[in-house]
Amino acid sequence: MHDIIEELDRRRAAARLGGGTKRIEAQHAKGKLTARERLELLLDEGSFEEWDMFVEHRCTDFGMADNKIPGDGVVTGYGMINGRLVFVFSQDFTVFGGALSEAHAEKICKVMDQAMKVGAPVIGLNDSGGARIQEGVASLGGYAEVFQRNVMASGVIPQISLIMGPCAGGAVYSPAMTDFIFMVKDSSYMFVTGPEVVKTVTHEEVSAEQLGGATTHTTKSGVADLAFENDVEAILMLRRFFNYLPLNNRAGVPERPSGDPAERLDHSLDTLVPDNPNKPYDIKELILKVVDDGDFFELQSEHAKNVVIGFARFEGRSVGIVANNPLVLAGCLDIKSSIKAARFVRFCDAFGIPVVTFVDVPGFMPGTSQEYGGIIKHGAKLLYAYAECTVPKVTVITRKAYGGAYDVMSSKHLRGDVNFAWPNAEIAVMGAKGAVEIIFREEKKDPAKLAAREAEYKARFANPFVAGARGFIDDVIQPHETRKRICRSLAMLKDKKLDNPWRKHGNIPL
Repeated sequence: MHDIIEELDRRRAAARLGGGTKRIEAQHAKGKLTARERLELLLDEGSFEEWDMFVEHRCTDFGMADNKIPGDGVVTGYGMINGRLVFVFSQDFTVFGGALSEAHAEKICKVMDQAMKVGAPVIGLNDSGGARIQEGVASLGGYAEVFQRNVMASGVIPQISLIMGPCAGGAVYSPAMTDFIFMVKDSSYMFVTGPEVVKTVTHEEVSAEQLGGATTHTTKSGVADLAFENDVEAILMLRRFFNYLPLNNRAGVPERPSGDPAERLDHSLDTLVPDNPNKPYDIKELILKVVDDGDFFELQSEHAKNVVIGFARFEGRSVGIVANNPLVLAGCLDIKSSIKAARFVRFCDAFGIPVVTFVDVPGFMPGTSQEYGGIIKHGAKLLYAYAECTVPKVTVITRKAYGGAYDVMSSKHLRGDVNFAWPNAEIAVMGAKGAVEIIFREEKKDPAKLAAREAEYKARFANPFVAGARGFIDDVIQPHETRKRICRSLAMLKDKKLDNPWRKHGNIPL
């Protein structure tokens, strides 16, 4: 028995060493943690249960038969984050550059299958050079097995990808199908084809950072949600983010005690919106002042800034926040912001997270670039997302709600449960100036008459009472009581039940 225990200890030590001391040192020299160090930081101390530590690849070509390392480049298992169950896999760059083999893929698939059975999220820490070339199609088959599970798990359990190194070729599509992607600046990359292939095919000179770095994907492409300075910050923020998420689509939103009173008033909000309707203000100030403890976890903060999305809590329960931001592009909806908000609303709906929407939108962004880019289809994604959504929906119109954008932003017509407006809200087809220039175009030559018509239009429509008279607004509220009214609405809606007609699935305008 003593010999067997010694053998077990020896094998465990070999697996924990991964690619060896030199490669671990090389990983540290790049400012990166090893696969196991990352899991130690991510999971509650002593909670990690590792699976498949002794798995090895089965490849015999190109001298691989004599080059086997226990674990085969990925550490898998489950553990706890703040006492809540999570399944994890962490790719080990010190073993064959983290390249995915058939056995490596089987390990990932095993934890994903188990996560589905027990209803727990999956977090993948990606640090891989891509498919293991020596295995050829077996490696590609392994990727496809992972992809299939990503799709089956979508909307059932939360899936989060933390890109902590290279992620190229087929490797990028698994993270792309997960719900959230976080990256690490200067050490993580995502691209379908690398800089050298790009140079060969298109003759473009581009660095890995420019092509698929964290800054590129959090500002230009919107592929990633957030970028962090280093491995440690990324993992600690991921632990914080995890607290907002349900374990699965039937678990209900997590709750944590808050000392922030639901009835709290904030009179500074009464002066948040400027008297001049064309003057911007930062909608994030409103969000921070109404949510529990001023705690708001914003997502995609550097991409499509004209709309703000993220998680917060009211009375200790998680909610999703969507808000137009007049500080950027006057809060107009465009292609990127529509896609950004639509995907977030669909995530919230899939996992039973209530959606609170703050509206200050003058319309959709005009122009040829938007029309040629398909703003009609992309704007319809947000419309579709809100219309299909059955979770509690509370909407507050803070200032402008013009045209089709009024409809799209969780209006009463899209089954908004509770729709409030501030007293200075303007709900109309368009702004007063544009409207009178169309209605009274024959009076354009007389500025005095036109000004009188504009004042008349403003008095008639630049207020929330016309919509209130039709029941499209449930109440006109004082800005300072916004938190109180939202908390009461969410408490009332806690046991809401609403089902869409049976169908295999709808056909969202992709």
